[in-house]
Amino acid sequence: MALKMVDLNCDLGEGYGHWTLGEAADDVLMDLISSANVATGFHAGDPNLMDRVVRLAVERGVALGAHPGYRDLQGFGRRVIQAKPEELVNDILYQVGALREFARRHGTRLQHVKLHGALYMEAARDEGLSHLLAEALLKSSPETLVFCMDGSKTCAIARDAGLPVVREFYADRDYDRSGSIVFARRMRPLDPAEVAEKCVRACQEGKVRTVEDEDIDIAFDSICFHSDTPGALAIGTAVRDALLAAGIRIAAAAEVVATPA
Repeated sequence: MALKMVDLNCDLGEGYGHWTLGEAADDVLMDLISSANVATGFHAGDPNLMDRVVRLAVERGVALGAHPGYRDLQGFGRRVIQAKPEELVNDILYQVGALREFARRHGTRLQHVKLHGALYMEAARDEGLSHLLAEALLKSSPETLVFCMDGSKTCAIARDAGLPVVREFYADRDYDRSGSIVFARRMRPLDPAEVAEKCVRACQEGKVRTVEDEDIDIAFDSICFHSDTPGALAIGTAVRDALLAAGIRIAAAAEVVATPA
């Protein structure tokens, strides 16, 4: 069934002190999206940056999410850290709690939690980690949406536990025939028009072309593009414009999943 409404999310606040990552400023990207994933200090982000991005989200009417990752500033959270699942879940709760306090400071709440990078992919395939995470979130924030990929362990286990989930589609990443994301250390330059066409087709037909040059079915509630992808501003702008031109409304994830198809 064709989507008439979709969330558009982006990872923001990915800097540290005087260091920033990506070509476009957070306040510019914020104008394109309906949900913001805010770095919470372990793979990027610091208290001053978190405060600024939360304030921007409130000013622009953008829903707020915590984006916790591995304790890996040097590797930007894209390296797997060997740690017990209990340690990783504690790290996640620590980061979520930090952003929740900044949200409260600015009179808003957390809409969602979305794991970052290698930790997102690890939870997607690790049943034990996903179970522990679901148990922890049920106790600490059972109303908070969990962003994940359809078909992942995170998605299935969170749903079974009664947590609300938001399934993601990646605008600026390739898929393989298994439905998994193909990550590359060095991103090839992307054509914003091609990325936008890919997103509109996914919304209208529920399909995406894989790196094996095959079509697979894809189900999602939210489209993600990354602020550190080269040309992120052009990509985000093209995707947003194409969705709206196709008659697809952009709304925060909470509204999307609460609205009957």
